[in-house]
Amino acid sequence: MSQEQFNFDKEATIAKLDEVIGYIKKDKFDSETIKKITDDTLEGFDDYVSPGWLKYRKSVSTDAAVLEWHDEGSIDYGLNDEEFIDFLGGFGIYTFGHRNQEILETVEAQLKHQALHSQELLDPLRSYLAKAVSEITPGDLQYSFFTNGGAEAVEMSLKLARIATGGRWYISTVGAFHGKSMGAISVGGKGSYREPYLPMIQQVQHVEYGNAEDMRKAIANLQEVGEKVAGIKLPPEGYLQEVRKIADEFGVALIFDEIQTGMGRTGKIWASEWSGVTPDIMTFGKSFGGGIMPITGIVFTKKMWVQQLIDNPWLLGSPTFGGNPLACSAALAAIRYMIKYDIPQQAFEKGEYLIPKLKEYAKKYPQLIQEVRGIGLMIGIEFNTTDIGYAVSKGLFSRGVMTAGTLVNAKTVRMEPPAIVTYEQIDTVLKRFGETLEEISKKL
Repeated sequence: MSQEQFNFDKEATIAKLDEVIGYIKKDKFDSETIKKITDDTLEGFDDYVSPGWLKYRKSVSTDAAVLEWHDEGSIDYGLNDEEFIDFLGGFGIYTFGHRNQEILETVEAQLKHQALHSQELLDPLRSYLAKAVSEITPGDLQYSFFTNGGAEAVEMSLKLARIATGGRWYISTVGAFHGKSMGAISVGGKGSYREPYLPMIQQVQHVEYGNAEDMRKAIANLQEVGEKVAGIKLPPEGYLQEVRKIADEFGVALIFDEIQTGMGRTGKIWASEWSGVTPDIMTFGKSFGGGIMPITGIVFTKKMWVQQLIDNPWLLGSPTFGGNPLACSAALAAIRYMIKYDIPQQAFEKGEYLIPKLKEYAKKYPQLIQEVRGIGLMIGIEFNTTDIGYAVSKGLFSRGVMTAGTLVNAKTVRMEPPAIVTYEQIDTVLKRFGETLEEISKKL
């Protein structure tokens, strides 16, 4: 393609980029600039990101366009100084709070001498981080492979299970969610995500959530007809001891997805610790980067790193930015912070304070709330209808509290505040939650 065939106004583009970079370097804006940034953002999302995104966001913010611009601790601030107590936590990212200063200082120090790696020389932080992960994970989990996003970590776990076991089938549960890449959706159990992409990876069988005997029958039947199962993707629940026995019985790799539950959110470093079960492969992510940098990955036992992978360590994958120095520095600082300030215990104690009070509201408003469940600061409030859930999210949003349902409905609204949230902030949210429920109850 010649220069004449592809031409654009370079000077105008540079001028616009200078303007935007100028915004990045400023903290405060006058009303005219705020309006311009807001108008630019609305136009940009509608014309260049996704026409449906603004409609989706309006389900909570109605016709108010709130642009996030800075954050700190447990608070999100809008461009116009709107203030929200964050009870969403970025769907699990902000366990250690927003812009945690101890973690941020470590990342800034790393940025001063190197951000990304050469891809050829040895990067020491990856080595230190892998060892740290081995030390804080249960049982004989030892080797780590670092990735960029949760779905990518799930993909790597599925690939590793096949390589290590020689199996081709996966068993997952109805209702499970593990990400939106093709492999992750395939083992997911939500029809709304799967149906647009059918047919998917075919060697996946779904069984009833929480029914270990269904799982045993599914694996036994597949092996009886000559099909070998590679892995099991399950949220850690009480029946995991039996699932571990089944995996050992049939020689199947047991995979735990701890992308949201890990790094202290449930009151243990890893949710699987509640059951005392160690998987063969475990995914991690979300808050692993300390709320500062994106980094995810998998950790697995020595037996999973078979000779085929020793001979070709890139066979599993070679993500360009996976385990880069900047991300590793954030994860190292996050692990240190978690241990130093006992984040799991903080999450557990604050959950023990918050959950009973939410259950009191459930008793008071049975016409609205079906169930409150959770452990630590991973809490779900299930409403009687998705419309009620949306109304509650809107009511909390209008009162300066950020929370949300799932990406497809709000029948269950999650509360995942940072573990460093104060009891005063928790009480404020509880008060605003009660006001929201009372308002909706009167309307009904």
